[in-house]
Amino acid sequence: MYRRTSLLLAALIAPTAIVIPQAQAADVVRIVVAPNGNDFNAGTAGSPVGTLAKAQELARAKSGQADVIIELAGGVHRLSEPLKLTSADSGRNGHTVTWQASPGATPSVSGGLPVTGWTQQDAGQNIWVASVPQGLDSRQLYVDGTLAPRASISISRNDVRFTNSGMTILNSALNYLATLPQQNRIELESLNSFTDRYSPVQSISGTTITMQQPAWNNNNWGYDTLARPFAGGGLTLHNAYSFLRTAGQWYLDKQASKLFYRTAPGQSPVGRDIVLPRLTSLVQVSGTLANPVRDITMRDMVFEHTTWLQPSTNVGYANQQSGAFIPAAYQMPGDFLTSCQSGCRQFEATRNGWGQVPAAVQVSAATGITLTNNTFRHLGQIGLGIGNDANANQSGVGLGASNITVTQNTFTNLSGGGILIGGVRPDAHHPSNPAMLNRDILVKNNLVTDVAKDYKDMAGILSTYATRVVIEHNEVSNLAYDGIDIGWGWGANDPGGSQDYRNRGLYDYQQVYTTPTTLRETVVKYNVVHGTKKSLHDGGSLYNLSANPGGSFDHNLVYDNRSTVGLYMDEGSRYVSVSNNVVIDSGVLAFTNASSTNNTNDNVFAGNWYNTGSINVATGSPHNNVLRDNVQVSGAWPTAAQQVIAQAGIEPALRPSTGELFALAAGKCLDVPGNTTTPGTQVQIWACDGGTNKVWTRTPTGQLTVYSGGNLRCATALNNQTANGTAIVISQCTGGANQQWQFNANGTITGVQSRSCLDVSGAGTANGAKIHLWACHGGANQQWTLS
Repeated sequence: MYRRTSLLLAALIAPTAIVIPQAQAADVVRIVVAPNGNDFNAGTAGSPVGTLAKAQELARAKSGQADVIIELAGGVHRLSEPLKLTSADSGRNGHTVTWQASPGATPSVSGGLPVTGWTQQDAGQNIWVASVPQGLDSRQLYVDGTLAPRASISISRNDVRFTNSGMTILNSALNYLATLPQQNRIELESLNSFTDRYSPVQSISGTTITMQQPAWNNNNWGYDTLARPFAGGGLTLHNAYSFLRTAGQWYLDKQASKLFYRTAPGQSPVGRDIVLPRLTSLVQVSGTLANPVRDITMRDMVFEHTTWLQPSTNVGYANQQSGAFIPAAYQMPGDFLTSCQSGCRQFEATRNGWGQVPAAVQVSAATGITLTNNTFRHLGQIGLGIGNDANANQSGVGLGASNITVTQNTFTNLSGGGILIGGVRPDAHHPSNPAMLNRDILVKNNLVTDVAKDYKDMAGILSTYATRVVIEHNEVSNLAYDGIDIGWGWGANDPGGSQDYRNRGLYDYQQVYTTPTTLRETVVKYNVVHGTKKSLHDGGSLYNLSANPGGSFDHNLVYDNRSTVGLYMDEGSRYVSVSNNVVIDSGVLAFTNASSTNNTNDNVFAGNWYNTGSINVATGSPHNNVLRDNVQVSGAWPTAAQQVIAQAGIEPALRPSTGELFALAAGKCLDVPGNTTTPGTQVQIWACDGGTNKVWTRTPTGQLTVYSGGNLRCATALNNQTANGTAIVISQCTGGANQQWQFNANGTITGVQSRSCLDVSGAGTANGAKIHLWACHGGANQQWTLS
C-alpha cells in the first residue's frame, strides 16, 4: 500500500475542492463532529457534536437550504450501529451534502471495539485471554492493523471420507475432535479451483462428523464442489480452542464472552492495538427506487472494522463464483455426491436465488454519489458495494445505482473483494422496474491490493450487470484469484439463451429472454493488474462473462499472474474488444471458453503485446472471434507498448511515492541482499514479498531510498562512475548526482549524472541478478514500475 505525501493529498483533493465565493458563504453550513465531542453541543469547530448520528440529524435540518458539510475531526469514530443515509439525507433544492475529514485530519469510522484487559490463560502455550461483551461474535480480529488468522489446522483429504451428511474420520489422530466442546462452532474450508467453501459442523460422535444443513448439501453439488473440486481442494478446520497452535491465532468463545490469543514466546498482547469488529456494515446509502438518495459525497475518511457472520450459520458459504453463494435449501438428487459433481438438472434451480456477499459500505437506490480519497481497510467482507441485489443491502433495497463516482480510494486488508458493482438475480439483468437499472459508474485511480483474504474466490473489482461502467487507471494487486472481472450469467440470460444451458436444464426454471441484459458498454482501460492467482487457478487477470455490447479492455498492463491466463473471455462473452494490452509472463495471453453449445462469439483481440504464453481463441465459424496484429515480443518492448507500461495504473500525478520497484522482464523486485544496511552493497532482483529491503521511496529530490531513520540508504552509482556496468549500491544519502534518478514515460529509470539506465545485468531473471548502469536501449530488462 502506498503512503500519500502532503503534496499528493493536496493534489487528490484539489480537483473537487469546494470553493465558496465570499458573497455565498452563508449558503454553506458546516457541522463538526469529534470523538470527544458532545451531542448537546452546537456542532461548530469549537463546540463539536460527538456522534455521526447527531451530525446527521443537524444536517437533515439544513440540507434543503444550503450546501451542508459534515466535518469529521481526527480520531476514531466508533459506531454502535451503521450510518444509514436515506432520501432524507440527500442534497435538495440544488444543494449538496458532503461528509469529509476536517482539514489535515484522518478520521476513522470504525465498527469495532478495542480489546484490553488481557491476562495469561496458559503460560506454557503462550495463550492469553480477555473478556468481550456478551453475545458479540466476529469472524475477524485485527492486531496492529493486520488481519489475524483464526485458530485452524490443516487436514488431508485422506484423513476423512465424505458422506451425504458429513464426514467419517479415517485418521485416528483426529479422533480427539469428538471430545471438543462447542463443536457447532467448528468449520471446514475447502479452497478449490475457483471456489472457496465454508461448511460448519453440527456434531462429532466417535468417527462420525455430522455437518449443518443446508450448508453441507449446497457445498457439495454443482461445480467445483467441496467433495470433488476441479483442482486444489486443500482442507482446513477452523475455530476451536484446541486449534490454537500457532503464534498470532485467535479464538472467540461466544458462549463465555472470552477472546483467546496466542503469542510468540515471551510476547504479550498487552498494549497492542487489537480490535474485534461488532458491526456487519458501516455505511448504508440507500433511498427508494421512487425516491433515490441524491448528491452526497464522502471523502478523506477511513472505513474499518466489520465482520460478516452468515458463513458461521447453518447456511455456511456455499460459494459458486466471485462472492455469489447458495443461501437456502433446494430439492436435490439422493445421490448428489456422485450424480451432481459437474452439474445436474436440479442444481439449475438454484441460480436465480444466489446471494451476494454484502459490502461494508453499501450504495443502492442512489444517484449522484461520490466517494473519493477514502481508505477501506480491516473489513471482514467486500469494501464497497454499488447497486447490488437487495439481499446484499441491509436497507432491503437493491440495485438502482446511477451516476456513481469512485476515485482515488485505497482498498486493502479486506476479507472480501474491493469493489462489487451490480447484482446477479433477474431484476439485475432484466429489471422489472426501470429504476432498478445500474448505470453510469466511474471507478478511477483507486488502489485495490491485498483483498479477498478470507473469501479468496473474489476479484479485486467485479462489475456484473450494469450499463456504462468505466474502470480506468486503477492498480489491482496481490490477490488469490482474479484482478478485474466483468459480467455474469454465462450467456444464459442473453437473447435467445444458450444451448449449453438448455442441455443443463436451466430453462426448466426460468424463461429464455429475447431482449438484451443490462450489461453493456463496460470500459476497462489503463489499469495495471499484478500479483493475481495466488491461491485459485481458474479465471483470468482480466475477465469477461456473457454478452457485453460495446465492451472493451484496452491499454491495460498485466504481469505476475503465476503463468495463468491474462485475457479471458468466458462462456457467452460477445462483442468485446480486447486491444493494446501488455501481458507479461502469462501462460496464456488470450483464451475464449468456446464450445459448440455456447455463444462465446464475435470478440476481437487486436494489437496486444506479450512475451510468453500461448493463444487459445476460437476463430472461424460459428464463433467468429478475431485475432489481429497481436505481437509476441522478444527483447525490447515496442514504443507503443512502453507507453502502455508507463501510463497504465494510477495516473502519474497521483501515483505512490513508496512501494516495491518491480522489474517487469524478470517479474521480481529491486532488493537489498539479506536486509543489510552496509554501504557499498550492490542491489539485486529477488522475488517480491513486501519486505522492508524491497520498499523504495522516490523522493521529491529524485533519490531512491530504502529503510528509514538512521538506517536510511540511497540507491547510488558506485564511486560516481558512469560507464556501462557500474554497480548500483546502497550508501548514505548525500544528495549527489549519482543518487538522483529520473523516472521516464517508457518505464526506464535513468541516472541524472550518467544518463544511463538501471539495468538487470545480463537480462537475468533469476533471484540474485545484479543491478548496474547500462546505456539505455529500451530492453525489457530496463523496464521498471513502482507499485
